[in-house]
Amino acid sequence: MASVLIKELYKSFGPVEVLHDINLDLADGDFTVFVGPSGCGKTTLLRLICGLEEITSGEMYIDSEFVNDVPAAKRGIAMVFQSYALYPHMTVAQNMGYSLRLAKFPKNQIQERVERAAGILQIDHLLDRKPGQLSGGQRQRVAIGRAIVREPKVFLFDEPLSNLDAALRVEMRVEIAKLRNDLGATMVYVTHDQTEAMTMADRIVVLREGWVEQVGSPLELYHHPRNKFVAGFIGSPKMNFIGSSFSGAKDDQSKVELPGGAEILLPVRPEGLEPGAPVELGIRPEHLIEGWQGGDAALSGQVFVVEHLGGTTLAHVRVPECKARLMVQTGGESPLRIGDEISLGLTAADCHLFNQDGAALGGPGPGA
Repeated sequence: MASVLIKELYKSFGPVEVLHDINLDLADGDFTVFVGPSGCGKTTLLRLICGLEEITSGEMYIDSEFVNDVPAAKRGIAMVFQSYALYPHMTVAQNMGYSLRLAKFPKNQIQERVERAAGILQIDHLLDRKPGQLSGGQRQRVAIGRAIVREPKVFLFDEPLSNLDAALRVEMRVEIAKLRNDLGATMVYVTHDQTEAMTMADRIVVLREGWVEQVGSPLELYHHPRNKFVAGFIGSPKMNFIGSSFSGAKDDQSKVELPGGAEILLPVRPEGLEPGAPVELGIRPEHLIEGWQGGDAALSGQVFVVEHLGGTTLAHVRVPECKARLMVQTGGESPLRIGDEISLGLTAADCHLFNQDGAALGGPGPGA
């Protein structure tokens, strides 16, 4: 397998610059996920690694080889696309071995590689079928098998699960994670689904409007987001944000006034804030304490939507003083109903603090 090194990469389509100053070092054997909203540049970046798009400026290395001018077919990379793109008139075995036949591999070697890949993906009993006889999950396995037989240095996945239903998506997430462990492969995976990113990645690259916002492990991004965008994008359900004001520093901590006048002292360095400065307090739904129960501050509101999910319950709460509505995650047996009045406790150690520009303020932070 191989590492991928990207230095000061820019990509423009005509006068429009879509990727800005990308610097990434994707280690040999790592599973790296590019995540971000639609239009953030993640698929374009994947296509640049593959060689399907031309780099405007910057440098790219695969396994320490400079590849800016190396065509896609010679980069030692295999890509799995969102569309299965299987030939309907060919069998599974023929689809999987097609690229090897084009490359004039011996028949016995093609058969050996196809059978090995089919065994890994547990589709060896489907080799004589045609794509029209397969389910969506089986077709995606064939598309992945077509990549495996090439024995590439790097596997690239472009939203490969987006065409599958919810149950199949979960099943295929497990299969791809298992595949990575079986092959010890370097994998780069693109998705807009942060749940896929959190459950599969060694490292996540969060992109927004062509810029890298943060790179880190799933838990690093979850507990220590660099800014409000990352904090709101990583985590499901998303983080709550409460418009507040900075009321002063105490022992290198930040005193924050919540809507309604309650104050909370956060273990976060104020970093240049002046008293009265607008800030946003962030807290995840699972960290809001239903019924107060000894938190460091409290807010009161009314439940207007309840989502019973079995193991957990999500309650949407209107707090009169807050512009934003808050989401609370409680136990699956929660008796909350629409219209209930509820008190929400906040524990300082679970809170994040963001300045007016959306940057996270310093300190040990939650999860430290």
